[in-house]
Amino acid sequence: MPRLARKLAGEGSFYTAVVVLVVFAAFPFYWMLITTFKTDGDLYNLKSIPYWFNTAPTLDHVKYLFQDTLFVQWLSNSALVGLCVVVITLVVALPAGYSLARMPGRTAENLGIGIFVTYLVPPTLLFLPLSRVVTLLGLQDSLWSLVVIYPTFTIPFCTWLLMGFFKSVPREIEEAAIVDGCTVVGAFVKTILPLSLPAILTVVIFAFTLTIQEFVYALTFISSSDEKPVTLGVATDLIRGDIFYWGELMGAALIASVPVAIAYNLFLDRFISGITGGAVK
Repeated sequence: MPRLARKLAGEGSFYTAVVVLVVFAAFPFYWMLITTFKTDGDLYNLKSIPYWFNTAPTLDHVKYLFQDTLFVQWLSNSALVGLCVVVITLVVALPAGYSLARMPGRTAENLGIGIFVTYLVPPTLLFLPLSRVVTLLGLQDSLWSLVVIYPTFTIPFCTWLLMGFFKSVPREIEEAAIVDGCTVVGAFVKTILPLSLPAILTVVIFAFTLTIQEFVYALTFISSSDEKPVTLGVATDLIRGDIFYWGELMGAALIASVPVAIAYNLFLDRFISGITGGAVK
């Protein structure tokens, strides 16, 4: 009987912890959802219950977001920048991570640590020198300035991540491909890349979400409304002085975050294997 009681208590505490974590993770989405469809009177009435609809839901905030703002343009800008940055990051990080993984001695490890440390440098220290680069390239107030700047923080971490993953891939696989007549590049493309899909997917998700949520560089280099990414456009055009368009703000946050959350859940297993792949040899 005591053993059964301990078992039930353990299971009860486990499921309680799971429920608490699920509620904690899902509550922001729930709050954004109900705020998006609440009327202004319901939002600002202090006597109303804030966790539910006290009046009939409305679509006014969503209509305002799509009809009276450049929200669709902001979303397309963020998607364009994200896709370009992902491509640049993969083109640079894949060969760099593979080269560091196959480099003999401790030089590669030291280089990998140095690359990762550059990722830890805060943007508040870098946007001044980077602004000079943007000016020299003639990309002021252009969406393409972000395409140039964002890889400076996506490439270092992704290179470090891929280096750890490539180290877990046995050298014998590519050596066998070279014996069969492949060049080093051919062996990398035909044998290593197919085995590295979890790590590549991890890099894609990481680089894309990091560019989607970035704010400091976008605020520094973009001022025109039609060139803004979604994070900057929502924060600057829907907050005017001390007036916050809460319904529109929450609607924009919900629409922008739900696709990313769905992508994370669809590819969760591959994402975890890509993150942890380099830790196991």
